[in-house]
Amino acid sequence: MKENRYCVIMAGGVGSRFWPLSKTSSPKQFLDILGTGKSLLQQTYERFKPICNSENFLIVTSEEYRDIVKEQIPDIADEQILAEPFRRNTAPCIAYANSYIRNKNRDAQIVVTPADHLILNENAFVKAIEDGLDFVEKKKALLTLGIKPHRPETGYGYIQKGKDEDNSYPSFAKVKTFTEKPNAELASIFYESGEFFWNSGIFIWSLDSIDKAFAKHLPDVQSLFLMVDNKIGTADQQKAINDTYAECKNISIDYGVMEKAENVCVQTVDFGWSDLGTWSSLYEYSAQDKENNAVIKGKVLTYDTSNCIVNIPKNKVGVVQGLNNYIVVDSEDALLICPKDNEQQIRQFTTDVETEFGDYSV
Repeated sequence: MKENRYCVIMAGGVGSRFWPLSKTSSPKQFLDILGTGKSLLQQTYERFKPICNSENFLIVTSEEYRDIVKEQIPDIADEQILAEPFRRNTAPCIAYANSYIRNKNRDAQIVVTPADHLILNENAFVKAIEDGLDFVEKKKALLTLGIKPHRPETGYGYIQKGKDEDNSYPSFAKVKTFTEKPNAELASIFYESGEFFWNSGIFIWSLDSIDKAFAKHLPDVQSLFLMVDNKIGTADQQKAINDTYAECKNISIDYGVMEKAENVCVQTVDFGWSDLGTWSSLYEYSAQDKENNAVIKGKVLTYDTSNCIVNIPKNKVGVVQGLNNYIVVDSEDALLICPKDNEQQIRQFTTDVETEFGDYSV
């Protein structure tokens, strides 16, 4: 039943690898990174509207982004924006959402998703989520979506598929192993084996199943949030949450629960997915000219230039000459020119910029 379906959107990250557009004051989930006229958060919300009623959305974000969430998603009530006082990774974020949902609907089926993913085939995506919700209702499993890889990628975690769960659910299987981002050699082995899938970071489960998993594998986190259940929806909610986060450890749901629980399954899917974690990942899914240049925004002319991604203010004219395989990004107050092969250094660039020049990275 649709009234039992909840969507938890995690929207508290900074997205520092998309600097200089994404900054602490305006992270990538609130930006129109794709040039569609809508932010990544807005696209995520609209993607799930066929699945969940508007009143069953929760957006977990940093306290400093509460107003921008409300501005971008005016359909939801203030109480549906769960403000974290500081970042404690994904397990506390999910535990906070569970506290809210426990006060609303003990029969809830929950989808947890990041706010900043790209999905190319939205019809296939909706079908996959519907199938996943049906699966967890019948099987009482903790489900994660595994993306069929189309290259040996070192920037994603991997899920190894084990034994098929049920002949009536051909795309579902037990999880055999989780592996963090591998080196190039291991990524190639994973890709060739056909047993490994990219870890999407999208989860589906029932409230009952995830509560039991927290109680078994993260009992300290679970007990902290159970103590604030009676404060949810009251004037004391935010203070109780602030106090809880001050005591709560920083831990991911993957490490804290998914890698330890026995009832974890993977749904293998292929609907055109990217986590949009880097400029190169955006380049891969962007329209390109005959020289394989992707101009995301701006009035740009290129000469003797190939395999580049260029993003400048939409009313600005840019000329790029003599570059191959580069990132060129201009914001109102900062300019980045960097080889795509070196983009993992962007986080360090932002640290150095802040140290040297002040707040251009924030």
